[in-house]
Amino acid sequence: RTSPRLLCVATPQKSTGQNVEEEQSPSASEQKAEPSAAEKLLAEEKAKLEEKLREVNDKYKRALADAENVRQRSQKLVEEAKLYGIQSFCKDLLEVADILEKATESVPKEEIKDENPHLKSLYEGLVMTEVQIQKVFKKHGLLRLDPVGAKFDPYEHEALFHAPVEGKEPGTVALVSKIGYKLHGRTLRPALVGVVKDA
Repeated sequence: RTSPRLLCVATPQKSTGQNVEEEQSPSASEQKAEPSAAEKLLAEEKAKLEEKLREVNDKYKRALADAENVRQRSQKLVEEAKLYGIQSFCKDLLEVADILEKATESVPKEEIKDENPHLKSLYEGLVMTEVQIQKVFKKHGLLRLDPVGAKFDPYEHEALFHAPVEGKEPGTVALVSKIGYKLHGRTLRPALVGVVKDA
């Protein structure tokens, strides 16, 4: 008799177990339905966050590019300031160089003799000073423009007059009234010239 009782007890337990599974199955399906709504919310949230991330990345890259451009421009300005910062000082010195050149040219060559030692030593001193100032100019990137016979270039020369000259090609420089100068390849003072024109 003990065993039939056990069977009876076991039978309801089995059926109860099935009922539990049946009861659980609808709740499991409910749980499956709930995550799908939550998944939709999460997917939308994810899409929004990805869009924000793209925007932030784009802004970051633009900011980096802008910063790099500013850095390069600043570096270029600093380099130009180093090269051309002495420009106004050089312009002032050019007048001194012009005066020295005029002074040496004005001394009559026939007067420079041993019989006239004061004039000779003064002339030699002027020439040495002129040579030295040209060396200093060259050292700092300041070069003379003496374009006699060269083709007229409006970026380097300033035409004072046009005149026909025999044996010279039209458009070339026939006469230099004032020497020009370039500072690191940039015209600091154009040479004042007379240009050959067609007869």
